[in-house]
Amino acid sequence: MGSHVLLVEDDDRIAAPLVRTLEREGYDVQRLAQGLPALELLASGSVDLLLLDLGLADVDGLEVCRRAREAGYAGGVIILTARDGELDRVVGLDVGADDYLAKPFGLSELLARARAVLRRSAARTGKEPPTPPAPPPASTGLRVDVQSRRVWVGAAELPATSKEFDVLALLDAPRGAVVSRERLINEVWDENWFGSTKTLDATVGRLRQKLEDAAAPAQVTTVRGVGFRLEDAQDA
Repeated sequence: MGSHVLLVEDDDRIAAPLVRTLEREGYDVQRLAQGLPALELLASGSVDLLLLDLGLADVDGLEVCRRAREAGYAGGVIILTARDGELDRVVGLDVGADDYLAKPFGLSELLARARAVLRRSAARTGKEPPTPPAPPPASTGLRVDVQSRRVWVGAAELPATSKEFDVLALLDAPRGAVVSRERLINEVWDENWFGSTKTLDATVGRLRQKLEDAAAPAQVTTVRGVGFRLEDAQDA
């Protein structure tokens, strides 16, 4: 099991895609909507990373962070909030946060920051940082490794940008299932994305070309009016 991540967020619309994304990356995720129960869990010493919203119903997130640090919590803390003023960032860091991410944010950026904070907190607590998985054994198939964020065609690695990987990972879990355009936009670019959906089409187009160039035995097909599906060659 991966690192234990505690998400404290009272908005279901924000929490749900975060939990799905973190679990897809191999983290053991627990979500709470209030700060006081979170303090009890943090005191148990089982949490490696705290993702903390500030606008909670029972207690301000800054107070949660302060109390947790005073009680001896040494794991990582990333504050997630709509408060993006400089003063709020400074106060958050002063009460013990390791990083501060203003909403709306991209899921890829959150994952990158989570990995960095986990490495730093592992050094601080003396824990062994998560080790990346070894390259897969040689095969003729397409493999998407969400923990190392690498794509393999047989024994060769397929280069992919962050967005390309996120799209491919969603299409691969599970492979063959249709993933709607809306879900891809919400989870890869985030639900507050207001750009053109042509961005998704361009990303899918690049993925198709890379899979074809690598002679991958899989392809991305369009399901008209719905979204996309990743199919093995024998199923396409």
